[in-house]
Amino acid sequence: MSWKTTRSLSQLRSYSSKKKHQDTKMLSFRTFATLALLIAPVFGVPTKIQVQKVNGDKLEDSYIVKLKDGVNKKLTLAWLKSHLDAGSSITYDYESNVLNGFAGKFSAATIDALASNKDVEYISEDAIFSIQATQTNAPWGLQRIDQDGRLPSGSSAAALTYLYDHNNEGAGVDVYVLDTGIYTGHSQFEGRARWGYSAVGGTSDGHGHGTHCAGTIGSAQYGVAKKANLIAVKVLSDSGSGSTSGIVAGINWVINQYRASGRPSVISMSLGGGADTTLDNAVNSANSNGIFVAVAAGNSNVDAGSTSPARASGAFTVGASTIADARASFSNYGSVVDIFAPGQDVISTWIGSTTATNRISGTSMATPHVAGAAAYLLSVYGAQTPSALASRIKSLGVSGALTGLPSGTVNLLLNKD
Repeated sequence: MSWKTTRSLSQLRSYSSKKKHQDTKMLSFRTFATLALLIAPVFGVPTKIQVQKVNGDKLEDSYIVKLKDGVNKKLTLAWLKSHLDAGSSITYDYESNVLNGFAGKFSAATIDALASNKDVEYISEDAIFSIQATQTNAPWGLQRIDQDGRLPSGSSAAALTYLYDHNNEGAGVDVYVLDTGIYTGHSQFEGRARWGYSAVGGTSDGHGHGTHCAGTIGSAQYGVAKKANLIAVKVLSDSGSGSTSGIVAGINWVINQYRASGRPSVISMSLGGGADTTLDNAVNSANSNGIFVAVAAGNSNVDAGSTSPARASGAFTVGASTIADARASFSNYGSVVDIFAPGQDVISTWIGSTTATNRISGTSMATPHVAGAAAYLLSVYGAQTPSALASRIKSLGVSGALTGLPSGTVNLLLNKD
């Protein structure tokens, strides 16, 4: 018994000694591993720099890359060529005494590679700068879509004393006005309005509705996008009515023109009627072909989900608001409405003389505000899909500004930027 006990104590001492030695080795290993992790950022992969953001508008996917002083730019550019992928390119190669660097259109993968390059000092987004002009004789709708806050109490819709900041936007964008036509000779259009197609015969606007809408889209004084091209697509007669077959023919013509020109394009449709699957499908086709389609919600004070083309999935459907930021009493509503825009007592161009104007109301007047805003955004940010443009317009809108909205209707008011 005594021998067994002595033997056990000896074994325990031996085990304890070995265990202490193993713990010491383990502690040394853990300490080394921890130090290795702390030292790795210093001696391992270079730290990735962050892209500098700009305040305001920017060119999409365009960046300025500044190299560190003393870095050989030619060697960096040679290295960069191996990292350029489809859609990436160098647009400017600056003289080193101005800026030791370059600018270009770069994909996310290329920017990631540049951000990890130890020779790069910084990368900045490419900001947009332009001449700023403030119009002082604008109709109320233009000022309202150019600011977040409501207009002062007691503001008059009849006055042409409102302010509108613009940079002559809309250049290079085609807006097709599917309506009663356009009085292209009106002085406010400055030669930018032209005839495109007529499904009902004739190349004149004997009604005035289409001319008014075109004026809100892009006329010099009353327009949102003051340099947009305005193209008349007459699908409604001078009495203001048209058929499904004629409207579809007009949309078909626009799609073919868009394919041929390749220019960013918008359709403005201030028209509507009962549910019509054929018309809905035509609007959806224009959308799927790459054309943004602004559509009036309608003026019957009912749910627009029962009307066409307002209910079409490819339509960007527009309700009408008043100068007091209320839903216009006539405006349709419901879940298919995407946004509201000024639509009551809107002053714009008219027929009869080269300087004629008229003040009228309707979701027909609200829709061209959105079509003009779409043309403005396309001219500033470049071509984009209809869904991306729709998302951008919604993201810029003023949320919660309107009163008098039925349940299930979006509370969003157009703001162009």
